[in-house]
Amino acid sequence: MAKLILDACDAGELAELLQFLSDWFAGDGGQLEVSLNRFVGHLGCDLHRLRGDLDRFTFLLGGSDGESLFGLQSPR
Repeated sequence: MAKLILDACDAGELAELLQFLSDWFAGDGGQLEVSLNRFVGHLGCDLHRLRGDLDRFTFLLGGSDGESLFGLQSPR
């Protein structure tokens, strides 16, 4: 596998974009689910799975603490 080096600022911006998309999908799920199903053409890819992928990539880029993935509680 080829090694990819991503600048920290670029990784942060990418993580913010992925989080934005995940939040949008969560807030407008009903209409987006229908649109996604029409676009993809089958039910194998749904918003829940897509949001999980976005949250996982966001975490791997250092853009979240993994709360949405692992159910962690943020320190207060």
